[in-house]
Amino acid sequence: MKLERKIILVLCVSIFGTAVAQTSKLKKVLKVKEIEYSGNADLEKVSELLEVNSELQSIDVLNWDAYQYSPEVKFRIAHNNNQIWLKYYVKEKSIRAVVAETNGSVHMDSCVEFFFDPLGDGSYYNFEFNCIGVTHLAYGAGRGERDFVAPEVIDSEIQISSTLGEKTFEEKTGDYSWEMTIVIPATSLTHNKDIQLKGLKSNANFYKCGDKSAEEHYLSWNSIATKRPDFHRPEFFGSIIFE
Repeated sequence: MKLERKIILVLCVSIFGTAVAQTSKLKKVLKVKEIEYSGNADLEKVSELLEVNSELQSIDVLNWDAYQYSPEVKFRIAHNNNQIWLKYYVKEKSIRAVVAETNGSVHMDSCVEFFFDPLGDGSYYNFEFNCIGVTHLAYGAGRGERDFVAPEVIDSEIQISSTLGEKTFEEKTGDYSWEMTIVIPATSLTHNKDIQLKGLKSNANFYKCGDKSAEEHYLSWNSIATKRPDFHRPEFFGSIIFE
């Protein structure tokens, strides 16, 4: 009996250890550098500062066998003056920018996304941007519990510049490259109004999708262990630390 108990104990420890190792492997850690700049940086300056002062990251995880198309997607991230600075770089076979309405279904277009759980408590903001900068933004604890941020807050506070311009267009096929620079002030985090980014330890994931593109695709920065495409899974966010 004692031998059997020992064997069972060893097996349990082994299984637990494997599960912990797999979970750790799923969770990336990204340190978000603070860029010191005393002036009022416009989007062109933000882009320039990101290029010089931040490291390039990749959104390249293909989580689902049914969707194997993989555009080349990279990003840079930093913070300054309680703002998040982001820049995406995309190379893909087609581009689509049909949605023009703030908080519309931009994920149907050529879309990049930043899901941000500032307090690490499972409630997160889903920042979604189509390739001409139309924004969808909501907050909540899951897919079915979203509270939309008011369009006037989004349009007045979040700054975006895309190399594809601002006008909508139907899908174009070919080889396309585009870049997008984004400034997200902490004041747009309407459910965390007094938050300070400096020193914050939080969770996030970064995505590229195109639900109605010629080659439907779903890529992530941090791995997602679900059977079907689902970005609204904060348990699979990576760690981001604002220095």
